[in-house]
Amino acid sequence: MEITGIYATPGFSGFYFDDQRAIKQGAEQDGFTYEGDPVTDGFDEIRQAGESIVVEVELADGTVHRGDCAAVQYSGAGGRDPLFTAEEYVPVIEGPVADELVGRDATTFLANADALEEMDVDGTRLHTAIRYGVSQALLAASAHAEGTTMTDVMADALGTEPATEPVPVFGQSGDDRYVNAEKMFIKGVPVLPHALINSVEKIGEDGETLVEYVEWLTDRSQELGPDGYEPRFHIDVYGMIGEIFGAPYDREEVVDYFAALEEAAAPFSIQIEGPMDVGNREDQIAAMVELREGLADAGVNVDIVADEWCNTFEDVQAFVDAEAADLVQVKTPDLGGIHRSGQAVRYCEGTDTRAYLGGTCNETDASARACAHVALATSAAQVLAKPGMGFDEGYMIVENEMRRTVARRAREQQLSDTDEITADD
Repeated sequence: MEITGIYATPGFSGFYFDDQRAIKQGAEQDGFTYEGDPVTDGFDEIRQAGESIVVEVELADGTVHRGDCAAVQYSGAGGRDPLFTAEEYVPVIEGPVADELVGRDATTFLANADALEEMDVDGTRLHTAIRYGVSQALLAASAHAEGTTMTDVMADALGTEPATEPVPVFGQSGDDRYVNAEKMFIKGVPVLPHALINSVEKIGEDGETLVEYVEWLTDRSQELGPDGYEPRFHIDVYGMIGEIFGAPYDREEVVDYFAALEEAAAPFSIQIEGPMDVGNREDQIAAMVELREGLADAGVNVDIVADEWCNTFEDVQAFVDAEAADLVQVKTPDLGGIHRSGQAVRYCEGTDTRAYLGGTCNETDASARACAHVALATSAAQVLAKPGMGFDEGYMIVENEMRRTVARRAREQQLSDTDEITADD
């Protein structure tokens, strides 16, 4: 079925753009905003409204299929593409991108998505957010044209067998790290709470505040969670452990701190995302390897998650090849085309590194649903509840999309099996 039109409409995202460098340099919060001037190129304020572009792919049968262009909350940080603004990029989608895709066969998803990946405009590669959103719409259009699910289209493109149960969802609390964690406990969320530990105030001068928080998580999870609840704690510290302790990361003081976190979480597992941010990929990998080796030598069982400087498919490969993390976050908007996220998850297969299909609070409902299909197609270790920082909405969107798809695929398989039996008779 032919693609007959590509349309782009400015929209909002599920959260905000934040100037991470300004925040880490000590910008003070003023209610929901921050005082001071931004330091990252493109920002007008330290916190400003998140933007998206709603992309619609029209097919020859008159149907329209959606994807949303979105970029991460901390755009322009850690080697990522610059701040994404709808006003700048709508003309690109309705111009060169439409010229490339209109007239193509919607059922050839992988070929269409790869063509988008290879495009450039005036010698500059398309912004990751454009590739991300347009490829979602191509995926949805292909599923419609083939009369199947986006999970099946993605699985065919990647050569995988989809999961038959929902992938574990990772809930993120935002700054409301106590109330939102309690919401997660009540719903029995398998991985939680993110906690947004992005300042010395939140982690403590010596890390003591985070240890106390993990102790609270352990106790409160058993008070509020369902019978037999065994959560996995996942804390994103935005490099703050490195800020407090500094290198080398395999020394006793650092290892002892991770041992304290392990003890606070016991008997449950804990994983720490972004323990340090040293400013570039090569040094980040070296620091992560140093930390992991120090923890292994001391028998400390805390998993380390790569985030900073692990943005592109090539970055994921580098972290996995160096055995620099127990998990790598596949930060979906940063990889460009949504199939690239699936390929990055697959790259972890057969290694000691697990794939966390992540993203950002600053996405939309459409991009979150598309990612739920990538999670099912690849059987990722965990998938982020998104968008937003309120938890409930993002969890509902991602969990329900997976449950609905699993149920649909099971019904279709049952019908197929019944038809085969009838034919044999």
